[in-house]
Amino acid sequence: MKKVKKFLLGRATIVAIAILLQLCWLLSFLYGFRMRYTFLNTILDIGAVFVVLVIVNKRSNLSYKIAWTVVILAVPIVGLLVYFIFGRSELTRPTRKRMEAVNFEIEQSLPKHQDLLEELKEQDLSVYRQSKYVSEWAGYPVYKNTETKYYSSGEEMFPDMLKALEEAKHFIFMEYFIVEEGYMFGKILDILKEKAAQGLDVRFIYDDFGCVTTLPEKYYQQMQEWGIKCVRFNPLYPIMSVVMNNRDHRKILVADGKVGFTGGINLADEYVNKVKRFGYWKDTGLRLEGEGVWSFTVMFLEMWDYITRSREQNLEQFRPSSYQTRTWKTDGYVQPYTDSPLDHENVGENIYMNIINRARKYVYIFTPYLIPDDEILKALQNTAKSGVDVRILMPGIPDKQIVYWISQSYYEPLLECGVRIYQFNPGFLHAKCFVCDDEVAVVGSVNLDYRSLYLHFECGVWMYRTRAVIQVKEDIQRTMEQSEEINLEFCRKRPAAIRTLQGVMRLFAPLL
Repeated sequence: MKKVKKFLLGRATIVAIAILLQLCWLLSFLYGFRMRYTFLNTILDIGAVFVVLVIVNKRSNLSYKIAWTVVILAVPIVGLLVYFIFGRSELTRPTRKRMEAVNFEIEQSLPKHQDLLEELKEQDLSVYRQSKYVSEWAGYPVYKNTETKYYSSGEEMFPDMLKALEEAKHFIFMEYFIVEEGYMFGKILDILKEKAAQGLDVRFIYDDFGCVTTLPEKYYQQMQEWGIKCVRFNPLYPIMSVVMNNRDHRKILVADGKVGFTGGINLADEYVNKVKRFGYWKDTGLRLEGEGVWSFTVMFLEMWDYITRSREQNLEQFRPSSYQTRTWKTDGYVQPYTDSPLDHENVGENIYMNIINRARKYVYIFTPYLIPDDEILKALQNTAKSGVDVRILMPGIPDKQIVYWISQSYYEPLLECGVRIYQFNPGFLHAKCFVCDDEVAVVGSVNLDYRSLYLHFECGVWMYRTRAVIQVKEDIQRTMEQSEEINLEFCRKRPAAIRTLQGVMRLFAPLL
């Protein structure tokens, strides 16, 4: 009863009801106006065609265009309203300009490292091209003097996160999509309070939508009272707004600019398996130590300056070189990157595509959701057809049933081309990792779905011949042993009605 009451009175429910009521009022008003003034039908039809022409001429994914075209032309009133509220993937023009201004100023502090690109060019031309793409189109350089450590679970990474926070002497930056009061965040919060009291520069960013059911409203004010500089990304208000589409899905922890963490792990108890929501929660993370952490420091400061509308006056104070006490070991090449919905460059997707297309022996993938666009789908199919060992590991227990059904609808066309698909039996697999040929790997926050690839702020680390590359491969191989391999019989024995429904849902997958 308490859970029901909490749900009904929760901020997420109130916001959802408020938005729904506004939508219903607008729909009833427009339908009433349409019945009274029949000329409005013609105006709406013309408007629908005009909006569709605008959509098809945008630089966006073809499937996304088709889905919205079908909805708008089939039901113009509903389609137009929903599109203007939820369908526009870009930020508003003033917001975009403000973000671009912040990016331009801060990214000037990033090194170019042309010498490292030349090293990669001599070693492997295809790897050089991947790294050069990230450098030029994402704006983040490749590094060499950086150690990597891969974690196969949240409970494995958590002690190292606490240790890095406890050893921080200058500053702590944290940025997460989901934060929930409980064991995991409680341990972190105790350290943040202590460090803030000692005078460290402690800053925290959380996404308001991601935390709508896990944190009280305006929780950032409580953290500020504890001495922690805290802000929320894109506050969720009970009004219809296009900016609800763009969320901060990144996971970043930086301590003193020397140590950084990223991956799929948020700050909630299921991520360290203190609570069981969907069986065992399988997630992964990555620790960087060394020069490569500077890119994560810059990423955080970009977002901080954008949210607070401020400008860092002295970026050099955050550089590890200003208080470096030892020489970093070299562990291959690392290239942290971020993906933004406002630059019309699908960095996360293109990095995945590059890995799939360059694979010569194998490419293994962890992903919680499998809703690829046509480009990734074709790349996976063609790579498997060429004889490359392509394997995808998915959850055995879903967290979102509709998304799970849509994901399964892609199994058959992939299996027919030779892709091998596994479902993790013990529970939910939330990891986002790619690895190929014992040489290249990516660990980050980017899912194989439309929201991650096109609408959210994301981050990750591209690696070449680091220790973590092999660790990713070994973890995926171990996870396969706990998973069930899916075959074509599994797909074809589903009732025809279910398969038809999944096919229809796939049409609208880009809108989810």
